[in-house]
Amino acid sequence: MGITLSLALYFIIWWTVLFAVLPLGVRTQGEAGEVVPGTPASAPAAPRMLRVVVITTLASAVIFALVWAVLYWQLIDLGRLPGPGGPR
Repeated sequence: MGITLSLALYFIIWWTVLFAVLPLGVRTQGEAGEVVPGTPASAPAAPRMLRVVVITTLASAVIFALVWAVLYWQLIDLGRLPGPGGPR
């Protein structure tokens, strides 16, 4: 796997994991009882984005390592999958 494909794959994994991690542990302003005027009650009270980015980066690194290992040691034969380049 080349560096360009690796970076693209990591980028896609990172964004997917980000959307899975974003809602974890978030309290809304409505739940906290402190709604800032001009914002909806469902807005986060304290987003803690640095925590979200760190968790996303660590989880993405683990997932990418697993995907890389599967492709490197050919645990799944991509040539046998249906689609372009697969069996005819």
